[in-house]
Amino acid sequence: MTTTSIDQPVAVVTGAARGIGYAIAEWFLAHRYRVALMDYEAETLQQAAEKLSSQGAVMPLHCDVSDADSVAVAIGQIDAKWGRIDALVNNAGIAIFKPLLETSFDEWRSVLATNLDGVFLCSQACAAIMKRQGSGSIVNIASISGLRASTLRVAYGTSKAAVIHLTKQYAVELGTLGIRVNAVAPGPVDTEMAKLVHSPEIRRDYHDAIPLERYGSCEEIANAVGFLCLPEAGYVNGQVLAVDGGFDAAGVGLPTLREAQRGN
Repeated sequence: MTTTSIDQPVAVVTGAARGIGYAIAEWFLAHRYRVALMDYEAETLQQAAEKLSSQGAVMPLHCDVSDADSVAVAIGQIDAKWGRIDALVNNAGIAIFKPLLETSFDEWRSVLATNLDGVFLCSQACAAIMKRQGSGSIVNIASISGLRASTLRVAYGTSKAAVIHLTKQYAVELGTLGIRVNAVAPGPVDTEMAKLVHSPEIRRDYHDAIPLERYGSCEEIANAVGFLCLPEAGYVNGQVLAVDGGFDAAGVGLPTLREAQRGN
């Protein structure tokens, strides 16, 4: 039986039903946080909550992070039940990988609404509670695609670049309130989605381009996120931590994707 107290810290993780978000929720539970799981996919969210509940106190919240009212209701429920938020991880995101000239405005807006508006809305709502406490940590999941341009990522890469700047903007403005804001920029991660959409050729290209010659794991991203929320990272603010096996240091540009683009 899991016991909780009003002093037990609370973490909010968006996009928590699967992949990196799920691994981050596991990290927080392993470090004795209570965890609010926010996700747009209600059925998958409930399944995740049932699995994680054996590890500690969890609160599943069906939420569209791109909708201000939905976010306000979800964060309000957390505040009403637990009365505090110590960490927020803005992980929810979507990706549309299409050539620039084939990306519709609706697709562009859809990606920006979730990946950028969602970070703004959730951070604003949680920061109000953190301000009341005088402390808190926000970690935004950006991407290597936000640091360097690459093929088929006009909407996704731009949204993540904007998240990186928004991270710095929040860090400057919220630091005086005792709230630290940082970003983690994952390189290729071996999620279930990556396994489905990355062809053997693309996987080979990534292995060739990454000095560590492999994909990262969800757990490795979660470890980096968790560190940024700990007191040990108490003087880290406004930073972008690339967790990418050296991918950004080595440069980007996948031959297979470039060849596919030439053939269109």
